[in-house]
Amino acid sequence: MKNLSRAIIALFLVVLTATLLPIQVFAETPDYISEVKVYEGNCKAAKEEGFTILSDEDGKPIDLNDDSGSDDFGAKGDKSVYLGYKTKKDRKDAITDLALMNMKGGYDVAEYDKLMDGQMSSQIIPFVENILTAIEEYRANYNSTNAKNKQRARYIHDVLNKMTDDDTDGAGLGDLLLNETVYETAKPRYDALSAKEKEKKSLYDVNNEVRDSLPESEKNKHADILTIVAQSNGKATVMLNNLLTRAADTSDDTWLERFEGTTYEDLLDLQGGSPTDAMKKLDKKYYDDANGFLELWEDFRSDLLNYDVYAEIVENYDAEAAQQTFDRMNDLPEDASEEEMIEVAQAYAEAQARMMEMVKAAEMVAIHDFLDETDYSDGTMLDFFTQDVADVEDDITVIYPVIASLSDGQRAGLDFVTIRELMVIALSEPEKYGDVDLDNVTETSVYDGVDRAIYQKGGVALTSDAFRADALARSVSENEAAAFSGWTIAMMTITAASFVAFAASAVAWRYFTVKYNYFHDLLNGPHLTEKFFDQLKENGIQYKVEVPLPEYGKNATKTIWMDEIYASKAAIAKYCTIGLTVAMIIIGSITIYLSYRDMKEHYDVDFTPIPHYMVEKRDLIGYNSKGEEIVLKNQSAYYKAVESNRKKGDSYFKEIGSCADMNGCVNPQWLALYAAKNETMDPILADSFKVIITSSGMAQGVPQGYETGIHMFGDKAAFNLNDKRFCWNQKADSIMVYFKVDKNASSPSTAGTGFLNGYIALAAGCGLIAGATVTLLFMTAAKKRKERKGATA
Repeated sequence: MKNLSRAIIALFLVVLTATLLPIQVFAETPDYISEVKVYEGNCKAAKEEGFTILSDEDGKPIDLNDDSGSDDFGAKGDKSVYLGYKTKKDRKDAITDLALMNMKGGYDVAEYDKLMDGQMSSQIIPFVENILTAIEEYRANYNSTNAKNKQRARYIHDVLNKMTDDDTDGAGLGDLLLNETVYETAKPRYDALSAKEKEKKSLYDVNNEVRDSLPESEKNKHADILTIVAQSNGKATVMLNNLLTRAADTSDDTWLERFEGTTYEDLLDLQGGSPTDAMKKLDKKYYDDANGFLELWEDFRSDLLNYDVYAEIVENYDAEAAQQTFDRMNDLPEDASEEEMIEVAQAYAEAQARMMEMVKAAEMVAIHDFLDETDYSDGTMLDFFTQDVADVEDDITVIYPVIASLSDGQRAGLDFVTIRELMVIALSEPEKYGDVDLDNVTETSVYDGVDRAIYQKGGVALTSDAFRADALARSVSENEAAAFSGWTIAMMTITAASFVAFAASAVAWRYFTVKYNYFHDLLNGPHLTEKFFDQLKENGIQYKVEVPLPEYGKNATKTIWMDEIYASKAAIAKYCTIGLTVAMIIIGSITIYLSYRDMKEHYDVDFTPIPHYMVEKRDLIGYNSKGEEIVLKNQSAYYKAVESNRKKGDSYFKEIGSCADMNGCVNPQWLALYAAKNETMDPILADSFKVIITSSGMAQGVPQGYETGIHMFGDKAAFNLNDKRFCWNQKADSIMVYFKVDKNASSPSTAGTGFLNGYIALAAGCGLIAGATVTLLFMTAAKKRKERKGATA
């Protein structure tokens, strides 16, 4: 054991002197897309702003909205749209996807707000209710007269103070949680509300009212624990609960000491009543927590059974070599070459990984030795914790004594600690915590890396397969609105009828005029003789009409010559034509005005706001052990709207702000572009953008080597940016933007964030400080236990 002790001492020194740089593999990486921006109209400012414009082989910027508008009467015409991008080699800051949502697509802002409200009432508030127990025990221990508990709580207080809250001007959680939280103040007020008032006010609303009503002098003393839990970095939430669990338990003894003298039979006896009633009471108290503990069982059992492996890791650990590697990293000169930096960083990462492995191994060796030398029931604690998980599942009551031995605060934190960590908590000697130097640990906001705008009401839209299917069904079933109103169509009809009448009148005028001229020439002149008129009659030419005049007698008539008749008809046709011309000008003018007004309204679309964030419902929804839907904390699932060069004062800024519209604000719907930096997806390679333009109606295949591109939500296939559903010009060329992803890229760690450079790096569950500091004490734990038993024998 001497070698083990030396290794732990050396490890402890490493923890105090290492800068805790992130564990990552350094290697040459390609350029990734780190930022995109859309330029409408022109892209002159792109270069100055550091953006590269997507261009063709000749370097000419590609218009991704080419010829999609309309040149019709009253239309807005076309507007160019260009895509700009920036690149980085940083995998962590790489864009992993680019997706589109159209204005009438399947998304819902209200549904997202409803989902988050539901999360607050069904998840966050119950969660806070649970951890308040641990917070109360932390406070009690911080002010305790029990020296060991006080020392442990004060150490946790100092670590918690490395976690800061932006909403209280950067106050540390260690100090904040010693005071009553806003939620604790709000709850009594909420409980005092009547039933009718509670229908109008949720506990969350009352919490917010209390927070807003705090005097300025008090605002920075009280943590809004609901907001911290709901909005903080996921790692910070885990760390907070892990640390609070370590600070819990106000008893003079440890949970292991209590467990050592507790059996299931003892618990039954304490319940009183019949055995059946006692069992029911125990099930009600411990069953749920026992099931949670059971989920941790197999991992811990496996670690215990790998004792020889862990012992070998401890024996072979070269602490001096590790320290030299850390020193080399710390002493690396600023002018070191890139090759030297990569070499040193890789060695550092490997040494840190071995150190983490060593911490766990040393802890497990010590825990194993302690359990093996501690009696429990008819065997040892080692026998108890190495039972097959199937046997424990058959009789879950086996775990009840463990759960009963934990304090309420420790039980509240079972989701955030392992059995190994529970062992560390129980076997630690708290006074040694004072030896740990936290001065070099970085203070970091619990909201580090979180875009808190996703929690603001009205700014995020939820999309899903169901929403999109419903939107598609509506678009198919609804007729497109007519370009012209009923009045305009009526005036068009009248105008057309007027034109037909005008045309007919003009033709008649011409016809009657020709006839008049013919008969006028025919019936005037020296050739008019009796014989001439007889010839006209013989040729069947009617040159006169006898009109009866009954008022002058039975056989009285009046002769009217044909030139006179046609002169009269031509005059009538003339005046009709002139009148219809005037009417047609008036009616046509009215029709032109109405048509222009209608077309202007038709092309001047009322844009709805573009949601600043879009998130797939399936990426936010998980299921608990009961199969119930729960909202997951998944910051990287959110797609953020890509910005454009639109600024205040420009057209449509009031409606859609600076969010990019790939349709250039000249088409019937906006087509918004969203970008995601999802740590579970592969990053987009900067040199892989490929634009394919194809004439309307022609088949277009996927370029060789490509699988996806800028696509619609719910569909990974590259989408036609000139899709006729969203463009006025139904015959515009198809435009698709393809890209490739780096499938060999490693998942981004939390490298570069304060959580890894600072307090998060202190753990797998705070193992590097709390674990490494106290593991040495495990070596004498079994010996002390034997001595205590011998003294009481």
